[in-house]
Parts: sequence; structure tokens; C-alpha cells
Amino acid sequence: MVEHYFTEKPKSKKILIPFSCTIRKMHFRFYSSPSTFSVGKLDKGTELLAETMEIGNASSILDMGCGIGILGIVASKINPNASITLVDVNERALELAEKNAKSNKCQNITVVKSDLYESFEKTFDAIVSNPPQKAGKDVCFKMIEDSILHLNRHGSLQIVARHNKGGKELEKKMKQVFGNVSEIAKKAGYRVYKGIKV
Repeated sequence: MVEHYFTEKPKSKKILIPFSCTIRKMHFRFYSSPSTFSVGKLDKGTELLAETMEIGNASSILDMGCGIGILGIVASKINPNASITLVDVNERALELAEKNAKSNKCQNITVVKSDLYESFEKTFDAIVSNPPQKAGKDVCFKMIEDSILHLNRHGSLQIVARHNKGGKELEKKMKQVFGNVSEIAKKAGYRVYKGIKV
């Protein structure tokens, strides 16, 4: 049986599968493993969000459903003075996120195990996420609905999704929750949506 990347305690054999990539003209090396998201490569959705997320002035950033930590690690390099929090429910993914933060020499990252926001009350200037659409619409909707409780005023939620494969519904949910939503990037069927807490 294939384990989903949102499995809390993966039972598949842990094998380190490294890969390298360039994001925003910076070179990164990541370690992945079976039972994590996008094994052995940078997926197109995460790449688009990593290349276009708008976090330059944020002093606190949350990578929700961080997987092996790509978005948070890129955020750390863009904004080295910010406090970055990486959150996932998958314990193997979190181990790799810690390893990847160290291997990419990120000093400003904290890794937290949590099912969505349940383990912490902190608020952030920005939340970024490639939401786990395979976990179901209800999970993704809850991630959007609860995000507003964990954003500072004028803070933003920025997510990436395939527009014609569930993304339209996530965009509508963001408009409902925030009263606003903008599309900040699109490529290869993926779009990055941004909602701002006013």
C-alpha cells in the first residue's frame, strides 16, 4: 500500500533521495524520502510558489504543510531576518525538513509537528502553503478558514494549486474568508492565490 505524504507515522522504508535545484537564482540541495511529497524532485506547484511568493517585508512566516521544508527554506534565504516556522503532521517529513534546513545553512527556522494549526497559537505576517489536495477538500478549506486566526493584520495567506483541479474552489474559499483574493502567478496550469487579512 502506498502511504500518503500526510501520513503521520510513515512505515515505508526510509531511504534518503537527494536532489538539487535552483530557485530565485539560488542553489539548494534537498533530501527527500518515500512517504513524503514529491520524492526526488521539485514539483511544479511548489516551484511556482517558491519563485513568486511575496514575503519581503514579513518578519514571521509559516510554511503550513511544509513537507521536506522547501518553501520555508527558500523564505529563509529571501528574508534571513524573519522568523520561519515549518509545520507538518508527517514525522518523516519534519525530520527531513530539519536536515534540509541545516544542509542549506538556515539559522532562522523552527520545525513544529502539528495537524494544521492545532499545536500553536502564534500569529504570522505570512502563511505559505502548497495545500494537501489529496487529503481532501475539507482539509484544504479548514487550512484556509483557520489561517485568518493565525495572521497578523495585513498578513497574507499565499497558496498554490492547479486551477482546474480544485484550485478554483480554493480561490473562492479564500475570497469568502478574506473578502479579497488576487492571483499573483500562473504557469503550467498552476496558480498562486493571495488573500490579505484586512
